[in-house]
Amino acid sequence: MRTRTMSAVTAGLLLPLLLLVGCDPEDDTPDPDRFPVLPLPAELEEGRGEFALTGETRMVLSWGEGADAELAREVVERWVGPLREASGLSLPLAGPGEGGGGEAVRIVWKPGIGAGAAVAPGEGLPGVEAERYRLEVTGRGVELEASAPAGLYYGLRTLGQLIPGLGADGGEYAGGGVLSAWSIPAVEIEDTPRFPYRGMHLDVGRHFFGTEFVKRYVDLLASYKMNVFHWHLTEDQGWRIEIARYPRLTEVGSCRAESILEKNFDPYIGDGVPHCGFYTQNEIREVVAYARERFVTVIPEIEMPGHSVAALAAYPELACTPGPFQVHTRWGVTRDIYCPKEETFTFLEGVLTEVMELFPSPYIHIGGDEAPKAAWEESAVAQEVMRREGLADEEELQSWFIRRIESFLNAHGRSLIGWDEILEGGLAPNATVMSWRGEDGGVAAARDGHDVIMTPNGEVYLDHYQGDALQEPLAIGGFSPLEEVYAYEPVPGELSPAEARHVLGAQGNLWTEYITTTQHVEYMVLPRLLALAEVVWSPVGERCWESFARRLPHQLAVLDRAGVNYRIPDVMGLEKDRLTLEETHPVEMFAPVPGGGIRYTLDGTEPGRGSAQYSGDLQVPVTEDGVVVTARAVLPDGREGPFRRARFTLGRLLPPTSLPPTLRAQGLAVEGFEGWFATVDGFESARPLALGGGPGEGVSHVPGIQIPDEAPDTAFGLRFTGYIRVPRPGIYTFHLSSDDGSRLRIGDRVVVDHDGPHAMDARSGQVALHRGWHPLEVRYFQGGGGRGVRLEVEGPGTSRREVPAGWLARVAPGT
Repeated sequence: MRTRTMSAVTAGLLLPLLLLVGCDPEDDTPDPDRFPVLPLPAELEEGRGEFALTGETRMVLSWGEGADAELAREVVERWVGPLREASGLSLPLAGPGEGGGGEAVRIVWKPGIGAGAAVAPGEGLPGVEAERYRLEVTGRGVELEASAPAGLYYGLRTLGQLIPGLGADGGEYAGGGVLSAWSIPAVEIEDTPRFPYRGMHLDVGRHFFGTEFVKRYVDLLASYKMNVFHWHLTEDQGWRIEIARYPRLTEVGSCRAESILEKNFDPYIGDGVPHCGFYTQNEIREVVAYARERFVTVIPEIEMPGHSVAALAAYPELACTPGPFQVHTRWGVTRDIYCPKEETFTFLEGVLTEVMELFPSPYIHIGGDEAPKAAWEESAVAQEVMRREGLADEEELQSWFIRRIESFLNAHGRSLIGWDEILEGGLAPNATVMSWRGEDGGVAAARDGHDVIMTPNGEVYLDHYQGDALQEPLAIGGFSPLEEVYAYEPVPGELSPAEARHVLGAQGNLWTEYITTTQHVEYMVLPRLLALAEVVWSPVGERCWESFARRLPHQLAVLDRAGVNYRIPDVMGLEKDRLTLEETHPVEMFAPVPGGGIRYTLDGTEPGRGSAQYSGDLQVPVTEDGVVVTARAVLPDGREGPFRRARFTLGRLLPPTSLPPTLRAQGLAVEGFEGWFATVDGFESARPLALGGGPGEGVSHVPGIQIPDEAPDTAFGLRFTGYIRVPRPGIYTFHLSSDDGSRLRIGDRVVVDHDGPHAMDARSGQVALHRGWHPLEVRYFQGGGGRGVRLEVEGPGTSRREVPAGWLARVAPGT
């Protein structure tokens, strides 16, 4: 590839984010203005010049023995039609031997090359070899070659992204019109996806969206080479699929009286508006056929045994309790689930029979999550099944329930997918696990030889907030920004190579409790879908945040042309507050949006279109009180993105502490405290926790910030004390990760305050330090769930890493 030259401004502001994916900004990456392809191909070699599409250009299609000529023509015609309409060029399509000589776009389908398989579109996951393609563009023409129709389809998608007239507003790239409107840059691409499963989910149970929008959603997936649409069709709040033999499912179960108003659970407040809707079987067939044409497999989800109240409202005899039931109007988990009686299995097998007739997918998703067992514990029917089958508890009863459904699906040539709760009580023999409660379930399943789809709720739940909740539409909670989605790695590091082969890919999930409109769906999905598309398609070693951010504006311009809504990305460069030792400090920003406009203020107020415009050179005067820089991206049409702000503060180097060598011992002292804590300030009144190995009760010694082996599993606090020695004077950034609360103090400064109960998360802070020893204290408490604490540092001459043991000391025993 051509070596890229990047400005010092761009390199400086993006470097902290590049660390998310471990890429070097000086690596060769494609010129984003000539090659805005997303997801990034496995191999791309830039060439010189371009191939211009003219009135003389022909499309020439040829195929090898065993190819389906009609399917090949359909794939090419579906791609070239919009190009003809946009360009006004005739671009006739010729068959083998009909093209003659001269310049042409040549498309070749050769079954067998690259070990690809000619799998019909949408009927399965053909494997990455069937999606492989080779694309070469020179000044004389274009040649696209693949061994299967999926490869042809994805190669044409890439080719379309290389044509400026199809790729941005006005027939030119947002970067300045590097090419003429209907020309293609010279390039050679060899491309194969990393994972065979590249999925996106849509929950229509909580809020219903019609077939036209569902097809638009499928289009978005296909545009970025995602190949699975997970359609969540049944819920406590609505049954959305017509089942002919059970008409009450849609007559009763598809309509709820109202929906909870925002988050008014206690006391409950509803909106008073009925919410109804379902898909007829003809509409289902229409969507499935539409997806097939775009090489997207549609996987239906029919929830069981929990999240089934809408079905129980229609057929209450399927419950363990007498009912009656109403389609739920609020969100959450309910105790009302299917009863493991024979009538239930007759019903579910009838439903699944019609589902399999509608969906040719090799997989059927049965949910299996969030199914409380209280009703089973109190049910004579359920207890009799447990006795008869020799089941130890209700968890094993759920496993028996799932295995019985799996046997039915397997007998009909289908495979079962379930959320990771299906591991509890024993996993069904051939099931695929969708790991959503973090990655632990996926790791366990892969180690047991089961296929896994990674969809952890921390990183790829797209119903989470993307930024400051005060600036965002109402969401369920959480925080999954664009950068975090892009940094996600689907293969956990603890898996062996053999175990890792069971990770089929990853999926983004969109639950719609608080998403009521199609505009809001698009806002939540985009541009995070684009980040995930690159995660699951591109080689992990080629992924680079800076490259992605530079290509993103071109793709957002495409979405603008199509009238698709998206969240305007945050300005980059203001991710955190900064200390400086200079009274004037450069502020470097970048907006990954079409047009790249940034407006900013220095007085803490919210910027708008009338605020100062960032021109690439901003020097701010800094005092010890700090100056607040607030900035947002502003698009050429006047749309404004969310604002970010950061405080730039003049730092004073903290003087070191004298600590003679005779008083030092390597490592830190750690005190333990018993009990449940909500804050690290609660240690003073707590009873000491005996850790052992130290000179006093409740005191131990550790080489660094780590939980002593003697600590219990839950409910304790730790206080690490000692000294840290930095090798050079300057600004040091500390990253404190913990599950739950933690706080770092150096000298008299609180550097990182990450207090309060929370899941594993990192927070950063800066401090100016002279060379030498400085008092250090880290407090941490564990309140339940996961546990862990880690301290990393970066500074002058030191890249980000765990604080070295050699930097830490405590007072030596007996001094």
